Amino acid sequence: MTTSTSPTPAPGGEPPTTTGETAFEDLPPRRTIRQAVAASAMGNATEWYDYGAYAVVATYIAAHFFPSGSEGLFWTYAFLAISFIARPFGGFVWGPLGDRMGRKQVLALTIILMSAATFLIGVLPTYEQVGILAPILLAVLRMVQGFSTGGEYGGAATFMAEYAPDKRRGLYGSFLEFGTLGGFALGTVVVLFLQLVLGEDAMMAWAWRLPFFVAAPLGLIGLYLRSRLEETPVFQDLEEAGEAEESATGGLRDLIVKYWRPILVMAGLVIPLNIANYTLLTYMPGYLETKIHLSPNESLMVILVGEIAMMAVIPFCGAYSDRVGRKKMWWFSMIGLFIMALPMYWLMGQSFGLAMLGFAVLGLLYIPQLSTISATFPAMFPAHVRFAGFAVTYNVFTS
Repeated sequence: MTTSTSPTPAPGGEPPTTTGETAFEDLPPRRTIRQAVAASAMGNATEWYDYGAYAVVATYIAAHFFPSGSEGLFWTYAFLAISFIARPFGGFVWGPLGDRMGRKQVLALTIILMSAATFLIGVLPTYEQVGILAPILLAVLRMVQGFSTGGEYGGAATFMAEYAPDKRRGLYGSFLEFGTLGGFALGTVVVLFLQLVLGEDAMMAWAWRLPFFVAAPLGLIGLYLRSRLEETPVFQDLEEAGEAEESATGGLRDLIVKYWRPILVMAGLVIPLNIANYTLLTYMPGYLETKIHLSPNESLMVILVGEIAMMAVIPFCGAYSDRVGRKKMWWFSMIGLFIMALPMYWLMGQSFGLAMLGFAVLGLLYIPQLSTISATFPAMFPAHVRFAGFAVTYNVFTS
């Protein structure tokens, strides 16, 4: 296997198109690549299922974890933001560990933490039962989720990027974000199903807990899939060359001192990416209910239809980026969202059907960015600081 410490640059200012380590003829078997894609996507789906489920049951959480008469929904979303405080700490811990211990081991730990914390939210006592202790416990579990996310997302993207062939990295990498949207969509489907079957009264009384219990089997499936895989060929080369051990002591220092330019470039992409991401996929359900005055079921239908449309096109956008490059995809997406955001928000306020259309348009404009994350960001850093570079930069500038 051919080893290099630098990504391969692309012409014309394009971000690097390869991770620079794997000669095409030395690629792992296609079956192994597919297994790596499935394991990464499943873990990512578990991670973002939590965010999706939390967002769509926000009104129920507000009623149970905060004093009556308080701005409960505001505090519910504030507690969503608490997880972002912990994400940079997770990046600083899990990133260097992933470059030293291996991507696979860290990803096993993060999926266990995420699934356990999400499950435990479902068994928390309410404010009526234990008073102020209820929101404190909720905040602690949100911090645990954020800490685990600080390693999960960057690790999964690195893991997938190091398995995928350079010429198809956009296509394979897009399935990581297919898992992201799948997690959000699953959270929406579970809550919508429960609301339709059990009704609003049951959801408010006790059934709001059920979506959080789904995280346990999801996490076990993801852990099983990951346990069957070998460490990435790239990391195995690092271990043989002794570079993994070197990264244990100098990884963060080298990252900040030697690779500050790709850190700044990535930061400039991460900020607009996450403004779009959390506006569309986390804030939107509450916005549709409280500002547009859609019913809970109508709000969930708008989100679900949009997420399904996004999932349908994401592999095609990933594959297309392998042909035209990532840079053109990002420019198209950012300019499109900038131009269409206000008109589509106005459209969503007109009727239920137009809300569905407006959300779908914004979601589809976002996909050219989302579909190419795994092909773009890991390639900015050499292998011995790749996990740390992605995890630290992404989580610091997401927060």
